[in-house]
Amino acid sequence: MKRIITIIMMAVAHMCAAIAVSGQADVSIPGPDGSTVVKVIERETQIYYQVEHNGKLFLNSSRLGLRTNAFDFSELEFVTMDSERMTGDYDMNRSKASRMSYDVNRAVLTFRNKEGKSLQIEFRVGNNDVAFRYIIPKEGETGSVRILDEMTEFSLLDTPQHDYLKTYLTPQSHSMIGWKRTKPSYEEYYGVGKSAVEPNEYGHGYTFPCLYQLGGDGWVIISETGVDGRYCGSRLGEYHETSGEIPMYYNNHPSYVGATYKIEYPMPEENNGNGTVEPAIALPGATPWRTITLGETLKPIVETTVAWDFVEPLYEPSRDYQFGKGTWSWIVWQDASIRMEDQKKYIDMASEMGFKYNLVDNWWDTNIGHEGIEELVAYARERNVELFLWYSSSGWWNDIEQGPINIMSNPILRKKEMKWMRDLGVKGIKVDFFGGDKQETMAHYEAILSDADEYGLMVIFHGCTLPRGWEKMYPNYVGSEAVRASENLVFSQYECDQEAQAACLHPFIRNAVGSMEFGGCFMNERLDRTNARGTIRRTTDVFQLATCVLFQNPIQNFALAPNNLEDAPKVCLDFLREVPTTWDETRYIDGIPGEYVVLARRNGDKWYVAAANAVDQTLEVNVKDVLEALGLEKADVRLISGGNDPSETAPKAKYTVKIPKNDGAVLIIG
Repeated sequence: MKRIITIIMMAVAHMCAAIAVSGQADVSIPGPDGSTVVKVIERETQIYYQVEHNGKLFLNSSRLGLRTNAFDFSELEFVTMDSERMTGDYDMNRSKASRMSYDVNRAVLTFRNKEGKSLQIEFRVGNNDVAFRYIIPKEGETGSVRILDEMTEFSLLDTPQHDYLKTYLTPQSHSMIGWKRTKPSYEEYYGVGKSAVEPNEYGHGYTFPCLYQLGGDGWVIISETGVDGRYCGSRLGEYHETSGEIPMYYNNHPSYVGATYKIEYPMPEENNGNGTVEPAIALPGATPWRTITLGETLKPIVETTVAWDFVEPLYEPSRDYQFGKGTWSWIVWQDASIRMEDQKKYIDMASEMGFKYNLVDNWWDTNIGHEGIEELVAYARERNVELFLWYSSSGWWNDIEQGPINIMSNPILRKKEMKWMRDLGVKGIKVDFFGGDKQETMAHYEAILSDADEYGLMVIFHGCTLPRGWEKMYPNYVGSEAVRASENLVFSQYECDQEAQAACLHPFIRNAVGSMEFGGCFMNERLDRTNARGTIRRTTDVFQLATCVLFQNPIQNFALAPNNLEDAPKVCLDFLREVPTTWDETRYIDGIPGEYVVLARRNGDKWYVAAANAVDQTLEVNVKDVLEALGLEKADVRLISGGNDPSETAPKAKYTVKIPKNDGAVLIIG
């Protein structure tokens, strides 16, 4: 005989209720408006959770629990629950919005294991977001534990024919493969709209974030946040099927299977086999937040702020960091451009375009030298441009030769180098080639960020892991690559052929949970120095402009080349001078991942609406519909369209923009 307990939380901030229970129990935790409900279910000694939205089951019964080297919390008994309403708001200067807020019901459920030791599971449930974590109290003499395994699962509903659930996942690669043995680096291809049963090429599960479509019922994106040097980065394991042994409260699919993915920790081979697989935490301690965003449309997915809502800044910034646009020679002109003459050309271009920054990439230490950088900083400052410098993460975890190496991995050398940069006036660093998610690696990211702030430096990461709430946690953090980014367009014609599809994925997946340092917006038709050979860009000039809005990162290092000042259309150059890199608001308008996207971002009183199309069917965007969606029916509108013959017009509200495959459009409103 089980006992059923339902707690409906009051819409009053900070109201708490504690329920003591003996025996088995079910607990319901609704969001503030009741549309999303988390049900925590005890069966025998197993704990599960389900997530419903608007009466529909979005996550099937999924296991909870963990095992440590000191305590086994895989079998648990429910004890009590405390609950309260939580609201909050906070400022952000480098993400989707400048002012973010949350309104959730918080519940802390206490369980005990067979030895009487306590484990708490904290849920925060909003109207479209769910976040949860484990909290291990300190009981007795044990002051730290290793987390050997998590039972944590995410089980999505599917039919036996596997025609209900579609996945949008990027696999975790083998370790110590790829360029100079630098993988995993979160740069694999997405599977687009695949069945859950289709295997990936590696067999190691999937990197966060993970997007799912539940037939016509809605969408779910799963990720994690709040990972710092006190834990490892996690991922979802391989798909396995569950048959629904746990009764469901929702019966619209009487015949179903569970498409289940379990939390997994880093592979032993990561970082050249150095470092632990299991995270270790001091007690009392907590795991990072696992996050679930769900909705009947993609709007909650694109607009969610759950990656930042429940994390806190880890230190006060040493100064006021300034974001903006930058130039970057390496992406088009490659290694040969890392010399004084070419860097001055790029600095001149940045000055002409009104950009703040120029990024000097790998090999500058040998090709230009530290004394040369001092000259280059002076040259740039005379033209109101500041420098970022590239560094390898270095150390014993890959075979990278590009310099500078063996500096960022050593705290003494790192601080010495950062002091030199601060004294010189360098504004930031780009650190590359990490290749792992172990706790030691996360601590390395954190050490670089912390030291850099001490010396007034901003930090960009490439060849790296997914940022997990870092925009709020680290005030000098700029953004991470962690995606198959622009360099691949230069390296492979296949990448150019698939560029539109990839671009129409990122606003819904990778960029939905964190800043994305893509390095795009090519104006060359051929992606090399001469603009006469190399890979061929398939997307139009206007498509490239649209990505400046679609891809969010507070410093955008555009793929312009000095020749573009003469050969790129004036309307494109004028737009690139105008478009901001930081946003006050983000709105989903329309789209299907991998097919097309219409997205709006606001800076001040001006909206930038970007549309891009990756499919053969012509995309039609009605200006009136966009204005109504934004509540701006009477606003002034400028339209940039026309593919590779772009022009700017002032369309009437009834005008419909027709966008063929590989093309885009930009509306500027206000």
